[in-house]
Amino acid sequence: MRKEIAVLLLVIQTILLAAHFFVYGTWIYFWQPAGAAWMGWRSTAVLLPAMSFVAASLLSFKYWNGVTRVFYHAAAIWLGLFNFLFLASVGTWLTGLAGLAFGAHSNQRVVVAAWFGVAVVAAVWGMINARMTRVRRVKVSLPNLPAAWQGRTAAMISDLHLGHVRGANFARGIVATIRQLRPAIVFLAGDLYDGSYADLDALASPLRGLNAPLGNYFVAGNHEEMRNASVHWHAAKHGGLRLLNNEKVILDATKIIGVHDHQWPHSLKV
Repeated sequence: MRKEIAVLLLVIQTILLAAHFFVYGTWIYFWQPAGAAWMGWRSTAVLLPAMSFVAASLLSFKYWNGVTRVFYHAAAIWLGLFNFLFLASVGTWLTGLAGLAFGAHSNQRVVVAAWFGVAVVAAVWGMINARMTRVRRVKVSLPNLPAAWQGRTAAMISDLHLGHVRGANFARGIVATIRQLRPAIVFLAGDLYDGSYADLDALASPLRGLNAPLGNYFVAGNHEEMRNASVHWHAAKHGGLRLLNNEKVILDATKIIGVHDHQWPHSLKV
């Protein structure tokens, strides 16, 4: 298993390095910066950010402290921005090749600056948008629904990924939003944690504030199973959640079934 993980990390790191050199090479080719004094540091400028996310991920699986969280957060932000810069680099080359094909001459600096500028704006908006919690209301009509469930509100939350980026404060914000809806029951459909090493009890403790009358039900996702699954389950229980460990409960003549991520392809008798 360790050998397989090492190979996987090597492949990921190689891809990231190649992608970073592509982006930096695109910028230098099209922008053509004057003076070569700083260009001798180009390899270092590429290596450090290219290696940051893998390094931060490895540290996050072993350490939980302020330095590690800041480093991981910064590496995650850079990776998010870099995805857009990579797409911008592809767009820059396509624009340049199209210009050559159709005989249209354009200022290379304007082209690369425009593409990279759009990439930065899109990345910033994406990060802001990701922090904006929204509530989507969906009316569900089920045949033979018991009368006790008519008109009830159920809240479903998924993929909180609490850990080095989203912490207890984020969980408190989610709880405050859900409490305003006054749901009769709450479902947490997996990936409560991001799977890294963390103070799991502290991260989940704000969830005790959900306090739905019919209970708060949780089923494990793949991120809870990346490390010691039982530790994540215990922390979820400590947070006031009722774990459905490949089982069902019956509430007011209605079956509520929870199947773990790695078990869902298999049949479950209900």
